[in-house]
Amino acid sequence: MNRSTVWIAIAVAAVFVLLGSVYVVREGETAMVLKFGRVERTAGPGLHFKIPMVEKAFKFDRRLQVLDAEPERYLTSERKDVAVDFFAIGMIHDVGAFYRATGGDESIAVQRLAPIIKDSLRNEINARTLTEVVSGNRNELITQQLEQINKGAATVGVRIVDLRIKRIDLPTDSQVITDVYRRMRAQRQQVASRLRAEGEEAAQQIRAEADRERTVVLAEAERDAARLRGAGDAQAARIYADAYGSDPAFYAFHRSLQAYREAFADGQGIVVLDDDDAFLEYLKDDR
Repeated sequence: MNRSTVWIAIAVAAVFVLLGSVYVVREGETAMVLKFGRVERTAGPGLHFKIPMVEKAFKFDRRLQVLDAEPERYLTSERKDVAVDFFAIGMIHDVGAFYRATGGDESIAVQRLAPIIKDSLRNEINARTLTEVVSGNRNELITQQLEQINKGAATVGVRIVDLRIKRIDLPTDSQVITDVYRRMRAQRQQVASRLRAEGEEAAQQIRAEADRERTVVLAEAERDAARLRGAGDAQAARIYADAYGSDPAFYAFHRSLQAYREAFADGQGIVVLDDDDAFLEYLKDDR
């Protein structure tokens, strides 16, 4: 073997050694280094080194994960049967404990955590009536159990940050279903009544404002009309006065015609007068 071949072999070996001693931990991950099967250290995101052939690096996702379990049946304090469907949100909190408990297998972690969560919920639901479970404050029910659940989850190296109930199935023969629907109808009716009352109040305000504006407009129109009528009457009186002053005979004739029109307006009026009465002056035939 010549010298160049030796150097090439050395270079290839060095590359393999370098590649075997470097590992990268991405954001959202954590790494655990084992040395002869024993946990040596943990590492966060970044570029890290390990001893080739001696140390092994295992990476785990430390982001929030959803644990979705099958619905579980529980008994309430009055021995009523309910089925509760829930899901939990958690993350790896202790990498060493997680690896020792599950060997790094997430499915094993789910199998270990599900009974812990179900047992904790069972204790809480067993202490409540069916009405409290269905129509009570679910957040309060969950909050009271998170601390107890995390005590058990710590043995798996996991921390549960939230627990949500998706659905509660009630027994079909339970009066609670009727009570729940009745309460829902009452709440909807209350909301509808409030909205109707608010709408009626707004309508009354709008009508009152419209009536006020109508009254103001009519008053202003009547004022303007009265002013125009007064001006028109004054102008008419002035015109009549000028016309009657220039021809008194025509004025007397016009006034007599007005008197005749008013006296015989209905067509059935009867006036009894002497022949020489001034009222008949323009009705006489002077031919």
